[in-house]
Amino acid sequence: MHSPKNEAELATLIADAKAPFCIEGGGTRGCGGRGERLSLRGLSGIELYEPGSLTLVARAGTPMAEIRALLASEGQRLAFEPMDARGLCGTVGEPTIGGVFATNSSGPRRIQGGAARDYLLGVRFVDGIGQSVKNGGRVMKNVTGYDLVKLMAGAYGTLGVMSEVSLKVLPTPEALATVSVEVPDLTQAVRAMSAALGSPYDVTGAAYDPVMSQVHIRLEGFAPSVSYRKERLGAELAGFGEISSQEDSAVLWRGIRDVAGFHEREGDVWRISVKPSDAPALAPLLEAEALQFDWGGGLIWALTAPGRDLRARLAHAGVAGHATLVRAAPEVIATLDRFQPQAAPLAAISEGLRRRFDPRGLFNPGLMG
Repeated sequence: MHSPKNEAELATLIADAKAPFCIEGGGTRGCGGRGERLSLRGLSGIELYEPGSLTLVARAGTPMAEIRALLASEGQRLAFEPMDARGLCGTVGEPTIGGVFATNSSGPRRIQGGAARDYLLGVRFVDGIGQSVKNGGRVMKNVTGYDLVKLMAGAYGTLGVMSEVSLKVLPTPEALATVSVEVPDLTQAVRAMSAALGSPYDVTGAAYDPVMSQVHIRLEGFAPSVSYRKERLGAELAGFGEISSQEDSAVLWRGIRDVAGFHEREGDVWRISVKPSDAPALAPLLEAEALQFDWGGGLIWALTAPGRDLRARLAHAGVAGHATLVRAAPEVIATLDRFQPQAAPLAAISEGLRRRFDPRGLFNPGLMG
């Protein structure tokens, strides 16, 4: 295993490479490509934190626990709510900030606040010839040419190896509350979530638990505002079913974020993005052992029997969307591929970008096509 301690060592390692690398941060997602392991855990440390400017700069291998603790000490947080994948994927190790942005990990708050990439201000990375590249900065601004900041987020390390990230953080809200609605089925659940998201009450989470037949709607902000919005939203949603409150909303939404209901359960785990209105018709066709719905019904987590091809079921149902195989045995991943196959025009663009940034095919080969 290779574990460089700084960007210069990383650049030299890549420039001298004779074989491809399987790039990993904390190794908590278990989704690297083929090749020799290249760990970024040695590139750790917070370079800059300016609470007044809501800005943080950290090396890619910095543990998320360290970043969260520092932000919490100043009453701040990461707005995009990245998941902790260890329970779902059955892995160990420490999630890193580089891994979060490499996977564009975004939790329930995405429907209101945006994805991880929307908070990434700048990156430093090493490309496939061992050249250090910097793009972006420490403030939000318009970009001309390649927006490499957005390009690197969600590329799973296939375009370059991130060494440093700068990001925007936000204050932690004063209060958090959840309005829960008991509904008879998924169709009513999607309607209830759509009503909540279309309301003026600044909803920051909308999820459905089919086991408990409950829709959960999250509200955050100043305590008087949250109390008022909770009362008004509860009254508006009462027509969908019985209204209740959650005693510990933070634990509830952490479980939704991390798909806690699937932990320690056997089977493949799929992450499916669709239009919320398509979810009720699609869900029965998946024949899943368990389901969880987030983003107002637009994000479906499915636990299935090993080897079941859910992409074929989406196509058969005529549903526009994409399905990612998050957890499965290596032989299943080899057969089905982890990521949704791209349409030919998009695949051509992706391949062109990989040839430009990784001309020798060193970074996570086979992971994304």
